[in-house]
Amino acid sequence: MFHFKPLGRAILGATIALSLTGAVSAEIFKGETAGVGDPVHTMFVAFANQAGKAGVEIQVNAGQTLTKSMLKGAKGDIDFFSTVPSLVNLMAGQKRMYEKIEAAPELAKNIRAILGFKAGAYHPVTLAGSGIESWEDIKGKTVFTGPPAGSASATSEALIKIITGYVAGEDYTAVRLSWGEGYAALADGKIDMMVRPAEIGSANIERFGLSGEFRVLSIPQDKVESEEMQALFGRPGRGMLQFNGDVYKGQLTDGQITALGFTQFVGTHAGVSDDVVYEATKAFWDNLDEVHGTAFFLKDVTTDSAFTSVNVPLHPGAIRYYDEAGIAIPDALRP
Repeated sequence: MFHFKPLGRAILGATIALSLTGAVSAEIFKGETAGVGDPVHTMFVAFANQAGKAGVEIQVNAGQTLTKSMLKGAKGDIDFFSTVPSLVNLMAGQKRMYEKIEAAPELAKNIRAILGFKAGAYHPVTLAGSGIESWEDIKGKTVFTGPPAGSASATSEALIKIITGYVAGEDYTAVRLSWGEGYAALADGKIDMMVRPAEIGSANIERFGLSGEFRVLSIPQDKVESEEMQALFGRPGRGMLQFNGDVYKGQLTDGQITALGFTQFVGTHAGVSDDVVYEATKAFWDNLDEVHGTAFFLKDVTTDSAFTSVNVPLHPGAIRYYDEAGIAIPDALRP
């Protein structure tokens, strides 16, 4: 379980291709991450920017589904990617979105990590006037829970079920759209609530308070202590997070909000050169002050949190850097 404080808004990046002198190689490496405005995107672009200073040129393809990106990374079709710790277990166990991929368990063995980080929390957002002021009010309503192919929708629906007992498709209508479509549907009144993973203080969430009022539902204290919720908090890449509701203008829930937090990691695959990953990793940590200036929530990224929720072996190139820098590596993360 982890707890951390609100840290403000991300400066949004864009899809980039970095080309700098002094390159480790002339090769252009392929990278994939989530959409612009997502904390995962912000972190990955920060990583790619710093890698570029060391001559590791990463062409970033944003707006991708992370479940697919990790599979492409495991196959070696891309070189760097953002991913979710819980997806590793699903791929290794050939479950859910990887159920029909016979090679999934073997491919999962190719995944390597570079660094992990605390990304944010699931925000259950509903606009004033929706009729939803508590979790029980979701009954009979329409809720955007996440994209069709991602893991977020299943997590959102599990969260709702633990708190209310409600089942998607029976007690409420679960709508699965792209992240951008989910935002638009809530703003247009086509859905009643949106459950959206985002950094604390997200500009995308706060925009609902710029022209009106909205509410972020807090996990009730009696549910926090339940066995089911503790199990959800204990999943790879998950944990309990608390923040003050007034971090958002126009947000109606008073006091402290308890939420489901999430972590991510920047990944690669075993076939990428040790030298390339070493240079990219070193450049990121050597320029950490600049990373912190990219977005307030990235101030939480330090070498002390470098292995947050990482549940695959580190790449040998990353290990070389951490060993040289005197950063203790958990034994479980050495190949």
